Formats: sequence, structure tokens, C-alpha cells
Amino acid sequence: MTTPTLRTDVSSLSPEGAGLARGGPSPRPMPGLFISFEGIDGAGKSTHIAALAEAFRGQGRAVTLSREPGGTVLAEKLRVLILNDPMDALTEALLIFAARRDHLTTVISPALARGDVVLCDRFTDATFAYQGSGRGFDLDVLSQLEQWAQDAQGLGQGLVRELGAKSGPLPIVQPDLTVWFDLPAEEAAKRLAGARVPDKFESQPVEFFRRVARGYADRMASDPGRFARIDSSPPRDVVWASVSQVFAEKGWLP
Repeated sequence: MTTPTLRTDVSSLSPEGAGLARGGPSPRPMPGLFISFEGIDGAGKSTHIAALAEAFRGQGRAVTLSREPGGTVLAEKLRVLILNDPMDALTEALLIFAARRDHLTTVISPALARGDVVLCDRFTDATFAYQGSGRGFDLDVLSQLEQWAQDAQGLGQGLVRELGAKSGPLPIVQPDLTVWFDLPAEEAAKRLAGARVPDKFESQPVEFFRRVARGYADRMASDPGRFARIDSSPPRDVVWASVSQVFAEKGWLP
């Protein structure tokens, strides 16, 4: 059975949002938007995330910037362990999803309920790409952890109780849009060379990143409507033009 996903447009149906909608002349609050950014290390996400944050603020939107692993006090502590300490693949996956659950409950869900635009540097697709395809960990186990950690129950979404009364699994929280910065592994390695002290993932060989890229392609194939693939090989301004076009076509930015 395919697990349904709960897109963040339902945040406008929270009890507070529903009350405003029924009140007549009061304007309906803008729904939150949850946008994640993915790609192998060196693909160039950070510059474009910052530019998009400014573009949304220029439209009068409140923006919450975050990242994974991380985004909360607890998750940032786990990030240090995940990126640097040796551990087996299951331990790593458990820590990542524990950090994700805390991130969702503490930061992402409250921000969406307020109507914020949440821009997150990596989310669950990275786990399937890095731990699943890169490290070869069991994708079925990752899918089960995804269901548990991202189950919308208790995350403050307005339709959760209604959906939970029906048969079948509860929906899981996923981004409204995932922007995948696709870059050949060899080019990413050149960009990273000497940039900073690499963590345990950044120091992996090129073949590891080829597997990670295939993992991202597989995730996009399984949910194509959620993804926008960006070729991040060209110069920065060309990449930015491609990113801008995606958001203009969505009607989210001019």
C-alpha cells in the first residue's frame, strides 16, 4: 500500500485557519509552504536557498530557514555525531530520523501552522540517497522509519484527526516541493577540494556520490510531481535562472 503524503497546504485548515475562513470578511491566512533542497555535497544549494529566502521575504512572506540533520538544539547535537562518529548504518539511520522527528515537532510544523515558508537544506530524500543508495542500507527499513518519524499524528496539522479516523496508514509529512540540484560526482569533488575539512560523508570516494545521485533519481522517479531537477553544472547565474523559473511556474514568486 502506498503511504499517503500530507502536503503542507492543509496547514491552512488548522482550527485557527478554519475559524478565520468561516468568519466572513476576515482574509484567509496564507498556507505555509514546505520546500526542501537536495543534492550531493558540492552541488551548490546554499547560495540559492539564501537568495530564495530573500525573494520570499520581498513578497511579504515570513521565512523559516533550517537544515538537516539539525534545525533544533537536540538535532544539532545529533548532527555532530552523525557527520563525524563511526557507527553502523542502522544506528546512523535511527539517529537521523530521531533528529528529523524533533525537527518536525519543534520547528517545521509550528512554522507551517503560522503560514511561514519553510526552506530546509535536506530532508528525507537525503536519507534514502545517502544511507540507502550510498551506504546500501535496507530501503524497506528506511521507509518504515520514514512512516514513524513523519507520521502527521500529533504534528498539529488540521486534518490529522479526521484522516486518522479512516482505515489505512496516516499520511506522512513531505515537502510541497523538493529542488534537486543535480551535479556529476566528479564536478562536485572538484568544487569541494580544499574548501573545508570534510566530514565523514564528504570524504567518501567519487563512486559513493555516484550512488547517492542515483538514489536521488530513484526518489524523484517515485514522486515526480514533488521534485524539480536543476542542472547545477552551469555558472551560478544560469542555475539561479532555472531555480527562479521553477518558483514562477508554481505561482509562488514573480
